[in-house]
Amino acid sequence: MSKKTKSKTPALTHINASGEAHMVDVSAKPATERVAVAEGLVLMSKATLDMIVSGNAKKGDVLGTARIAGIMASKRTSDLIPLCHPLALSNVTVDITPDKKLPGCRVRASVKVSGPTGVEMEALTAVSVACLTVYDMIKAAERGVRIEGIHLVEKKGGKSGHYIVTDNAAD
Repeated sequence: MSKKTKSKTPALTHINASGEAHMVDVSAKPATERVAVAEGLVLMSKATLDMIVSGNAKKGDVLGTARIAGIMASKRTSDLIPLCHPLALSNVTVDITPDKKLPGCRVRASVKVSGPTGVEMEALTAVSVACLTVYDMIKAAERGVRIEGIHLVEKKGGKSGHYIVTDNAAD
């Protein structure tokens, strides 16, 4: 027979004692190097993927445009997500890899900062906007394109330490 234990629900940091949403005060936290990596997929037909890879999309360079859009979006995360802190990011990379097995594109963003708070939201925003940009650039060729699986892959730094996704990451 297994022993059941009560699981403690973690406190939500953006909710104050009165139950109101607020920005977390990070002023007393030390600046440390923090990195976050996120991924997502843009799924499409083989013909649409071939169009992207061959450079024949009517709107131009799909992957290059989406890469720049993702980088730009990561720098604007605090303008989009109400309680995010504005951060001076030290590095952002967005890699978009065509994958014939899907078929589609794998989008991966890595964001780095030296500061008192993490960059998970910036990495997730970069992936989201890069995926949306791919969709925008190819929607005339295929309206059934799907964006799926946007998630945090890895986080380093800060009080909570190192997180890396596992097969059972929902635990």
